[in-house]
Amino acid sequence: MKTQNSLSKIRNIGIIAHIDAGKTTTTERILYYTGKIYKMGEVHEGTAVMDWMEQERERGITITSAATTCSWKGHQINIIDTPGHVDFTVEVERTLRVLDGVIVIFCGVEGVEPQSETVWRQANRYGIPRIIFINKLDRVGADFYHSLEKIRERFSLIPLPIQIPVGEEEGFRGVIDIIRMKAIIWEGEGPEIKITERDVPPSMKEKAFHWHNYLMEKIADNNEEYLERFLEEKRLSVKEIKEEIRSMTLAHKAVPVLCGSSLKNKGIQLLLNAVNDYLPSPLDIPPVEGVNPITQEREKRRPSPQEPFSALAFKVVTDPYVGRLTYLRVYSGRMEKGSFVYNSSKKKKERIAKILEMHANYRKERKEIAVGDIGAIVGPKGIDTGDSLCGDSNPIIFEGMEFAEPVISIAIEPKTKTDENKLYGSLHKLVQEDPTFKINQNEETGQTIISGMGQLHLEIMLDRLRREFNIEVNSG
Repeated sequence: MKTQNSLSKIRNIGIIAHIDAGKTTTTERILYYTGKIYKMGEVHEGTAVMDWMEQERERGITITSAATTCSWKGHQINIIDTPGHVDFTVEVERTLRVLDGVIVIFCGVEGVEPQSETVWRQANRYGIPRIIFINKLDRVGADFYHSLEKIRERFSLIPLPIQIPVGEEEGFRGVIDIIRMKAIIWEGEGPEIKITERDVPPSMKEKAFHWHNYLMEKIADNNEEYLERFLEEKRLSVKEIKEEIRSMTLAHKAVPVLCGSSLKNKGIQLLLNAVNDYLPSPLDIPPVEGVNPITQEREKRRPSPQEPFSALAFKVVTDPYVGRLTYLRVYSGRMEKGSFVYNSSKKKKERIAKILEMHANYRKERKEIAVGDIGAIVGPKGIDTGDSLCGDSNPIIFEGMEFAEPVISIAIEPKTKTDENKLYGSLHKLVQEDPTFKINQNEETGQTIISGMGQLHLEIMLDRLRREFNIEVNSG
């Protein structure tokens, strides 16, 4: 059974950004350096583990959110990699609903981009603490300080750079650790790139001290005791500095900023350290509130194994090998394989045939799933996205999930009579997976109308009809 101490070592995080900022590449490096995979996949080669759909590998973009679990320095990190394209915003929305913290990635060349602002607002809506990773600093035109200033302006926040880059563009070779005032230099290339720690180069001492003093000032502004010590020129320990940065991050008073180049394997281990140091555990988030359907009174579920079981279904997919998969975030208690749970949203009991730990489209069976976990279950066909699961003796209904309405529609018709008989059932499966995908019947023409979030969204759905269900349609 999980203890409070083990819960404090869990991080449920997402990686969000504008398209092509480097989300999936960063995730691949995280999986490699945590030992989850033994060879890095590349988005541009169509070999990224987290981009497992054929369409993702062909197009070089993330279409659906993918979950995985890895470990770093005694912490369990549950990661969900999300799409950056605006047509697949639903994946970001339902993912953020169940996460405790996020890494927001910005391109060091482009800075703040349109979808960067969209996902930032989504994270604000759910009150999610975050850290920033300014990526691609090895690229021509990359400018850490310009990106930092744009982030400050656009989001009206206090950024806390805990690193600054050493070198620019092709000469980017390391960072200054602003907390410890040490230079971290990368040597060589490839996955086994070497990391060495040195004194701050003389040419960078002035800039490093400027940002160290900036960090100390922001910490002092947030803590009266530290303000007195700052005014008396008494130094804080590294432990005290990190604890205060964590406190400010969880309280949404500041956002730590790191930098690197994921493609060149620079900065990933330091980013993982920051996930452990500054992002919340399940114990750091407020108890989840819901309504008791019997008494109609509001109740809370604390993140404890002793609390009654409660979870939220945030995603449903159809797997060609195991059938219907439902992704869950467990907020309290525990659930065992073979047990029954109560779907309080549907007022129906469901038996859990299997419990799975997911790694993209790979899976590992588990005997139970417990508070703080993100996993998947096999079996129940009556659970939909946004449904609340609990014990029937302690029912609770969490707030449902709301999604944007479709913005584009097209008419489709099957090419053969055989496909006509299969079309509706296949479309219905896609609707169950994606709440922003809708189907309607035109009463005058008899045509089937499909609606979605954009042209690319509908193209992907029609492609899935062809590949997964062997149905060819005419569209227009």
